[in-house]
Amino acid sequence: MQSCEISSDSTDDPLSSALHRHRQPRIVVIGAGLAGLAATKTLLENGFTNVTVLEASDRIGGRVQSIQHGKTTLELGATWIHGANGNPIYHLAEDNGLLEHTTEEERSVGRISLYAKNGVAHYQTNNGKRIPKDLVEEFSDLYNEVYELTQEFFQNGKPVGAESQNSVGIFTRDVVRKKIMLDPYDSESIKKLKLSMLQQYLKVESCESSSPSMDEVSLSEFGEWTEIPGAHHVIPAGFIKIVEILAQDIPSRVLCLSTPVRRIHWNCSSHDTEEIVDQADHNQDQRPSPSPVCVECEDVCLLADHVIVTASLGVLKKAHETLFSPGLPLDKAQAIQKLGISTTDKIFLEFAEPFWSPECNSIQFVWEDEAQLENQAYPEELWYRKICSFDVLYPPERYGHMLSGWICGEEALRMERCDDETVAEICTELLRQFTGNQNIPKPRRILRSSWGSNPYIRGSYSFTRVGSSGRDVEKLAEPLPYIKNTKAPPLQVLFAGEATHRKYYSTTHGALLSGQREANRLIELYQYSFGAETTKPNI
Repeated sequence: MQSCEISSDSTDDPLSSALHRHRQPRIVVIGAGLAGLAATKTLLENGFTNVTVLEASDRIGGRVQSIQHGKTTLELGATWIHGANGNPIYHLAEDNGLLEHTTEEERSVGRISLYAKNGVAHYQTNNGKRIPKDLVEEFSDLYNEVYELTQEFFQNGKPVGAESQNSVGIFTRDVVRKKIMLDPYDSESIKKLKLSMLQQYLKVESCESSSPSMDEVSLSEFGEWTEIPGAHHVIPAGFIKIVEILAQDIPSRVLCLSTPVRRIHWNCSSHDTEEIVDQADHNQDQRPSPSPVCVECEDVCLLADHVIVTASLGVLKKAHETLFSPGLPLDKAQAIQKLGISTTDKIFLEFAEPFWSPECNSIQFVWEDEAQLENQAYPEELWYRKICSFDVLYPPERYGHMLSGWICGEEALRMERCDDETVAEICTELLRQFTGNQNIPKPRRILRSSWGSNPYIRGSYSFTRVGSSGRDVEKLAEPLPYIKNTKAPPLQVLFAGEATHRKYYSTTHGALLSGQREANRLIELYQYSFGAETTKPNI
C-alpha cells in the first residue's frame, strides 16, 4: 500500500468542497472508550451527521469494564470518580442518579488508599506479624511530608538536584531513608521496619501512577497532575453506566464493533484514495470522492475528512509506525516514545467467610528483607512480590466477602500469563504468610484484569516518565497536519484519550474532556459552514 501525499496544487480540497457545498464532513472516530464516545456525542449534538465510530473490540467502554459478579458489579478497569467539584464524570453520575446508593465507605478522601478509607489498614510483615498502628501512622506522616516535597518541583519551579536523577522514586527513597536513619529515638529494628514500609508505599504509589516503578516517574513534572477537589466516588451499579449514558443517543448504525483499524492514510490526494480503495478487499464498488484521509480496516476502507484517534498510549507505542501512512512527524513520534504507560491489574478473590477482622479495610504486604532494596523489579518467578496489598470491598452486603489485590509493571504482565488456579494458590499462600493464619482457605472464585496483554489497550493509563514533560502531552494532542502546512486540509487526524490531557492524564474525566476538546476543534472549523451550534465544555 503506497503512502498518501497531497499535491501542493490540488484543487479538490475536501474542506473547501464541504464549505462551498455545505456537505456534511465525514468523520471517523477510532475507539469507543470514554474519549471516543464523548467526541461522538458532542459532534452529533452539534449537527454533524456523517460520523462513524470504529471499535476494535466487541464492546464499548475501552478501559471501563464492569463485570456482573453474582448480585454485585466489579470493576476490572476504571473504578473511581476522582473528585466532585466540576468533574464532568461526577455530574453525569449525579444527574442520572448513579450515586444514590453510594455508601460513606465508598466516598474516599484518602490519597494512599486504593479502596475504602473507613476502617484500619493492617500492615503485615512476611514474618506474619502486624506492625503496630501508631508506628504505621508515624511512618505515614513522614512519607506524606516527603510526598508534599515532590509536588514543589513543578508547582514552585524548584530546581531538581542531579542526585535525584529527576525521579520521584529515587528522590523519595533517598529523603525518607535519611530522615529515618537520623531519628535518634528509633531502635535499629524499628528503622529497618520503616525502611521496609517505604518499599511497600512505593509499590502502592506505582499502582496509583500505573508505572513499573516510581523510579521511572519524572520528579520535575510530578506536580503538574491536577487533582479535582472533593471525595472519590464509586458507582455501585458500575462505571459502565457512565459509558452507557454517553452512548445512549448514538445511533447503532454509527457504532462499528469488532472493527480493528489496520492503517490511517492521511494527506491523501484523490488519486491516492482511488488507489487505496481499488486495492482494498471487498470494497471495489466504492467510488472515492475527494478525501484527505482513508481509514483502512480488514474488509473496508472508509474515506474521511477527519479522523479522531483515541487509541491508548500503549497502542500508539506498539503500532504507530505501521498505523499511520505517512508516518507521524518525528516530534510526535518522540513524544509517544518518551511518555510512559504501564499496567496496573486487579485480582479479586471471593471467600465464603471473612478471615479478616471487621475493622480491617486492607492487608498491606511489607517484606522485611526489602528494607535496602534499590530496584523494585523482580525475577520472573518472583512476580508476586509486586502485589502491594489486598483491599476489603465494602459494604459486605453488596460485595460479599471480597478482596481486591493490586499489582503493576512487568510483574503484572507475568501475572496475566498465569492461569487462575496458579494465581489463586499464590495469593492464598501470601495471605497465609503475611497474616500468620495458615487456615485461610483458597478463594472460591477469582477474577482479574489483563490490561497489559489486551492487544487493543496495552496498559492501564499514562504517566509522565523521566525525560518527558507536559509539552510531550501537548505534542501528542496536536492535530495533523501541523498548522504551518497551510496547503493541506486542516485537522485531518486529531488525537484524544487520557494521555493527551496535560492536567488530567490517567483519569476518566481527562479522557472525556479530551474527546470533547477534539470534537470542538471540528465544530469551530465548520461552525460557519452549515450552522452547527457550538456548546464548548470547560476544558
